[in-house]
Amino acid sequence: MKRLLLMVSLFMMSQTVFSDIIETRVTLPDDLGTGIMYLNDKQKKPGPGVIVIHEWWGLNDYARDRARMLARAGYTALAVDMYGTGKVATHPKDAEAFMKSAMAEPEKMNARFEAARKMMLKQQQVEAGRLFAIGYCFGGGVVLNQARMGTDLAGVASFHGTLGTDTPAQPGDIKARILAATGQADPMVPAEQVTGFVKEMTEAGADFQLLSFPGVKHSFTNPKADAVAERFDMPVGYDAHADQVSWQALVDFIEHQPHAE
Repeated sequence: MKRLLLMVSLFMMSQTVFSDIIETRVTLPDDLGTGIMYLNDKQKKPGPGVIVIHEWWGLNDYARDRARMLARAGYTALAVDMYGTGKVATHPKDAEAFMKSAMAEPEKMNARFEAARKMMLKQQQVEAGRLFAIGYCFGGGVVLNQARMGTDLAGVASFHGTLGTDTPAQPGDIKARILAATGQADPMVPAEQVTGFVKEMTEAGADFQLLSFPGVKHSFTNPKADAVAERFDMPVGYDAHADQVSWQALVDFIEHQPHAE
């Protein structure tokens, strides 16, 4: 078991960027909804695949942009609509309603995620044993819960997602490596929740990293967060430094191959 707690300071962001991204809308089986697949046309051999789970707003431009960024970095990405088909909110009240409706049916959410996972495993561009899942806000909680359930993934990464749970992982439950990035000024992820998460992961024997950003608010990776804060008087805010550092941490997390050591 490896454990790493990072108090983040400035470092440079670097990654290889590709063009020629192929974007394809896909339909999950059994009326479970839709998603968008992003492939890098320059990819010549199988590599990592990444499932992307959106914020509480739904599968909007932000989630699709993140999936596109992953494809440009050389990965195959699938942005999944965890609300089914096309529910996208622009007002927090609608976003909250969509999120609560989805969370009220955990079996359907799990089935939706599993359908996406199986779809990715069938892609010839995705290397066996290198399928990851990442999520933002609502999506961060989704992927962490998949890890707690023992879903077969190489790793999961949560960005400003909830870290708490009513069903904590037990020793041996978690198979995936975990990366969690949170802001210390995020009232939606209070300090006691972070402490509880560290305790849970440690006792479960998980291989996890926690990036904790001083003074950083909720939604710190979303450039539109400041506009949302002003319009709806919400405690959210974009932080370019935390965004860049956490993204590079994600790339490093994906590139790291424990079995190769």
